Amino acid sequence: MFEALSDRFEGIFKRLRNSGRLTEAEVDEVLREIRVALLEADVNVRVVRSLQARIRERCVGVEVGQALTSAQFVIKVVNEELTTTLGGETISITYASKPPTVVLMAGLQGSGKTTTSAKLARWFKAQGRQPLLVGADLQRPAAVEQLRTLAGRIDVPVYSEPSDPVSVAAGAIAEARRLGRDVVIVDTAGRLAVDAEMMEQVRQISEATQPDYTFLVIDAMLGQDAVNVAESFHETLELDGVILTKLDGDARGGAALSVKEVVGRPIAFASTGEKLDEFDLFHPDRLAGRILGMGDVLSLIEKAEQAFDAEQAEVAAQRLIDGSFTFDDFLEQMNAIRKMGPLQNIIGMLPGIPKEVRDVEIGDREVGRVEAIIRSMTVAERADPDLIDTSRRQRIANGSGSKPAEVAQLVTQFKEMRKLMNQMGPGAMKRVKKKTKKGKSKRGPGGNASGRTTQKGTQPQLRQPYRLPGLDPVADQLQKAGIDFPGLPPAE
Repeated sequence: MFEALSDRFEGIFKRLRNSGRLTEAEVDEVLREIRVALLEADVNVRVVRSLQARIRERCVGVEVGQALTSAQFVIKVVNEELTTTLGGETISITYASKPPTVVLMAGLQGSGKTTTSAKLARWFKAQGRQPLLVGADLQRPAAVEQLRTLAGRIDVPVYSEPSDPVSVAAGAIAEARRLGRDVVIVDTAGRLAVDAEMMEQVRQISEATQPDYTFLVIDAMLGQDAVNVAESFHETLELDGVILTKLDGDARGGAALSVKEVVGRPIAFASTGEKLDEFDLFHPDRLAGRILGMGDVLSLIEKAEQAFDAEQAEVAAQRLIDGSFTFDDFLEQMNAIRKMGPLQNIIGMLPGIPKEVRDVEIGDREVGRVEAIIRSMTVAERADPDLIDTSRRQRIANGSGSKPAEVAQLVTQFKEMRKLMNQMGPGAMKRVKKKTKKGKSKRGPGGNASGRTTQKGTQPQLRQPYRLPGLDPVADQLQKAGIDFPGLPPAE
């Protein structure tokens, strides 16, 4: 959702001269561009003015050290101030000394509060807690049933009864103690900020449960209006934090950049998709880095740790090097990458990725096509691709809905990848050592001692560029954009 803002910042920093001292005119020009970029992103005017003032104070007349250019210094300052605007630090969740820890969820109608309650329960469960979901939304038809359906997917119990919301919330505390549940998440009815009766109801629920945390669920698509909503709820409930939903949408990001500074409460969690696992703590520093095009390596590492089994990955790497890597191993690693999320999002987390690469549409369709071809092979064919002859290629193509030429291309690229990795492995070093025994070196055809065919200190050139098997359409898109990307032949 921050692509447009990222593009504007990228253009701003490119135009900044690399002088040793930042003049007032240069800083004013940068701040003017930043103001326009933030206002276009629907950031609250008060927030824009405050951010501008802090950046100006730190930049005007400053002598830039030799280690940094003026552009790098401004990026550093903007990154730090943007992080402060977003909340500064990631919220630290503490638990009640006498369980259960009570979390009250409030929000407008249609903000995604019920789904977010289930996501939060899943997050607590991943922290080793035992959550209980409470269906206190008795206004919306089938709201409790929706909560039960979502809770069933994560194996979390739901407490509710056909009485009134205040009684349900109060009774849930006793039920949690009876079941030994140490976290209670109360899903209240969606309401309008101007609805006095419903606001009074949520206040009574808060009094009955004495929550340790009160979170306001806000749709990131609201933009500046999210600030007004947060202020209205904060006057009634004394919020502890905000949960932003739909951060994967096409909103301009104004809500995320405005809430903390105006309301004085941090963004605690962020929902980045519809799936229950697309939800995590909100990291201001990481989001600031992504907005400024610095990537988000920490989040990428965390996703990789969750998706990949370390022992299996090590075994697969060893099999790849010694030449015993099979199509089954390849499929296993490919599916682990898919668990990390859409390829487009993964690329967006890499630092220094040009705009042209970020804008390339990379879907999962090509990965799905490769998987279909592999799954149409027999066990023997996956283990030994050399078995795949013309008739077998036709059968695999029919079974996967592809063409025999596509099957042949995948098999050829897979063999090339396996051969290349085998050449780069320990076996290659052993072969080199055998040729370079001390005192027995010979002149090779290139005129170098010990059979060397390349100059010392240089790397041998591979005859064929390394391609990811079956992903040629993606590679072609990147090449058309004129991008040199690891694993692909250089763009001409």
